[in-house]
Amino acid sequence: MAQSVTGGTDVFAPGHIGELTQVIPLELVDAVLDGTGARERRLRSLPSRVGVYFVLALGLFGDLGTGLVWGKLVAGLTVMVPRPSEKALRDLRRRVGVAPLKRLFDVLAGPLAQPSTPGVRYRRWRTVAFDGCGSLNVPDHERNWSWLGRTQRRHGPTGYPRLMLMTLCETGTRGLIGAVFGPASKGETDYAHDLVGHLTSDMLVLADRAFDSNRLLVDIAAQGAQFLIRATSVRRPPVLALLPDGSYLTRIGDLSLRVIEAEVRSCTADAACSAGPTAC
Repeated sequence: MAQSVTGGTDVFAPGHIGELTQVIPLELVDAVLDGTGARERRLRSLPSRVGVYFVLALGLFGDLGTGLVWGKLVAGLTVMVPRPSEKALRDLRRRVGVAPLKRLFDVLAGPLAQPSTPGVRYRRWRTVAFDGCGSLNVPDHERNWSWLGRTQRRHGPTGYPRLMLMTLCETGTRGLIGAVFGPASKGETDYAHDLVGHLTSDMLVLADRAFDSNRLLVDIAAQGAQFLIRATSVRRPPVLALLPDGSYLTRIGDLSLRVIEAEVRSCTADAACSAGPTAC
């Protein structure tokens, strides 16, 4: 017998809620609800634990409305389940709130690879990367405008508030180690600073040229992590010592770094190629 998400003990057939409970056990959801004070205070047909799984399902099926997502969530269950209205589902989300989902992410986030997992390490370092997205639109509501602000364009503000999401992830497994989000007016590098505390001395940070600011490099090094970050050819650090392989040593602030000059070449399907110098 398996504990039902709606309470009691029932057997359920494979379905999306069954798949979610295999990854995120009911006991863990109950623990974060209790820890954040989000547990329901009276018997409900839609308890708070259902609300947590429902919000997770909304993330899996972002192109569907709440009613259709609910249908996918409970598909395959062998027991009778409620058929809530969209208002009831909205109220459920509001009752659960943000805190349990944040606590759940904090518990589950982290590297996924085992020492023997292929493609996730370079020598002794676990490879990680910053990955951001600044094109996420959220509903046109005054509460969203109040904290995200309005993105100004040449012909006025955009139609929807814009959200910036930045993550630190493990390459290979794509496991999320940390995530932050906020107004798109704040730059990617600024959000990356908020994630530096998740780095450890066994990590190698891979990043593109947007993340080569002096301050970010210093902060990464202060965590004991290594980094390989692309820089444009416009940046000309001083050459302090040439190495046999053609790379050279330089210094940025208090950091002693090795610069590897390379040419990045890209080709389209019609064999048209372009190349540009870069440095790491």
